[in-house]
Amino acid sequence: MIKRRLKTQYVLLFVSILLILPLILIGIAVKTSLNEVTVEEPDYITEETFNHYIPVINTETRMINPYIEPSVTIGKNYYDYQSDEESQIKAILKHDNTYIQNTGIDYLSDKIFDVISILDGTVVNISDDESLGKIVEVKHNNGIISSYQSLGTINVKKGDIITQGQVLGTSGSNELDKELGNHLHFEIYENGQAMNPMNYLNKEVKNEKGN
Repeated sequence: MIKRRLKTQYVLLFVSILLILPLILIGIAVKTSLNEVTVEEPDYITEETFNHYIPVINTETRMINPYIEPSVTIGKNYYDYQSDEESQIKAILKHDNTYIQNTGIDYLSDKIFDVISILDGTVVNISDDESLGKIVEVKHNNGIISSYQSLGTINVKKGDIITQGQVLGTSGSNELDKELGNHLHFEIYENGQAMNPMNYLNKEVKNEKGN
């Protein structure tokens, strides 16, 4: 009887060991796998990372007049819908019995004068129009396009990178404003719309540049 009881105890002990052993082995395996997990260090922002990007700097530049000749005067102003009636009448052109609202400013002088760029930019168009005469168009860094019409000569070509004050050509005449004689017809466009140059000339304008 005692032998059977001892035998039973051994059996129970053996069974208990069999039950506990898998749990121990599982615990060891889990601990080992956790120790093998590698923690990656975070990427830190370095000075080189900042230098990889090119910031856009907003600066302001004063837009100059498209001429430097002191004898130049204004022959016709931009047609402004908000101006008084007398100013509007003076800003109307007549050509072939057709009345046209002036979309720019006409600068006059008795002598031929240099026409200069109002800002830094790129020459985007050069043409010779039957009515408007020789034309130079310059696109500037702020998206504004300046148009110089009725030129007698042209000193630049399409694609040229130009600086503020650079001579683009000289004043001349055209068929549309024949009665004005020697002059420069000057226009400013923003977002495809002709704007009153007086709202821009000799004023600070934003000039976006990338460093």
